[in-house]
Amino acid sequence: MPALSLQGSLLLSLIFIQFAATAIAADENPVPSRTLIRAGHVLDVRTGSETADQTIIVSGGVIAGVAATAATAKNPQDLEIDLRGMTVMPGLIDVHTHLTMDTNFDPYHELSTSVAKSALIGAHNAKVTLEAGFTSVRNVGAAGFADVDLRDAINAELITGPHMQVSGPALGITGGHCDENLLPFEYHAQGGGVADGVESVQHKVRENIKYGADLIKICATGGVLSKGDDPQASQYTLEELKAIVADAHRLGRRVAAHAHGAQGILWATQAGVDSIEHGSYMNDEDIAAMKAHGTYFVPTAYLVDWIQVNGHLPPFYYQKMKDVSAVAKANAKKAIAAHIKVALGTDSAVYPHGLNAHEFEVYVDQFGMTPLAAIQSGTLNAADLMGWSDKVGSLETGKWADIIAVKGDPLRDIKLLQHVSFVMKSGEVYKRQAD
Repeated sequence: MPALSLQGSLLLSLIFIQFAATAIAADENPVPSRTLIRAGHVLDVRTGSETADQTIIVSGGVIAGVAATAATAKNPQDLEIDLRGMTVMPGLIDVHTHLTMDTNFDPYHELSTSVAKSALIGAHNAKVTLEAGFTSVRNVGAAGFADVDLRDAINAELITGPHMQVSGPALGITGGHCDENLLPFEYHAQGGGVADGVESVQHKVRENIKYGADLIKICATGGVLSKGDDPQASQYTLEELKAIVADAHRLGRRVAAHAHGAQGILWATQAGVDSIEHGSYMNDEDIAAMKAHGTYFVPTAYLVDWIQVNGHLPPFYYQKMKDVSAVAKANAKKAIAAHIKVALGTDSAVYPHGLNAHEFEVYVDQFGMTPLAAIQSGTLNAADLMGWSDKVGSLETGKWADIIAVKGDPLRDIKLLQHVSFVMKSGEVYKRQAD
């Protein structure tokens, strides 16, 4: 074997020195092998049991197990988090957010907000939402695919925010709720998701997916915070709706349908959408169809209370909001009493981001849900609607370590979820207040 040259010997020596230095540094600054969350009680959102003195074991950003604290010793390299005075539960999920929008109903504000500005607004709102305990969201409608960029920036750890599924621009008809109707004809302004006719809506679904959409949001009826349309009027035809759903499902995307009016709710359900958002004028035929198809209902109910106290709407928004608010909650209560599937969604941006957990209080105090059923709407059910049941929604081995804690028992006082003290997402702590 030939002798090493002087240059080769020096190279080997440098490699050895670097290896030794790295090993020493690792010994001096050991990386925690596990995070042990010592919980006062752990809420099982499937059963409602609240087991005392449990430890949630987190490793590599996922839950490695849940065991009795007495049986889970701390190793020298483990990181221990003491939440013994709190109830620990899975991170909350909001399936109807608009993180790239803010609570400003002045039409000029809407017209003067660029896509870049909406993305910056989204960065702020994403942090606020995560710190409120919502570790996963669906963003259902954003101009210029700003929500795609927001999701990607969060995933790249450039900014702080929840796990996101995003839709990009919502699909709607010309002149409908998801169009741009505030400017006169000579501007030829049109919403980014506008499409009319079967071929056009198929193209728009494919285009949204091309540019990064995780799901498809459609406007099946008119809306409230838009000019010149009627919330009770259906927008897309049944044939157009079927084409949208067929292409979306074939390409692996679910469909969320903004729908206030009864006809639009029925057609969207018959077409096979995965969720009805709002459902204000829902009738018995709609409820029966949604139960038969297994369609989720996303009530977005707290916004009615917030708007009545705090909202300052232009006249062409105000009357529609008044009309919708007069019937929406009674119909939602009827649907929930009929045991329709419910996933929690807030329409945050219509009211300030960070107040999302007020939605739970409405479900319990006004709709008659048990606290556990309300919590399930924002954990297990929301995860199921998103197709993420293997990732989020409960504290089970192999799921993302998305964990929150509150001081007290949320099954006794659902309002505790409005004051989350601890937030972990994928094993990283984003909020921790003293017990």
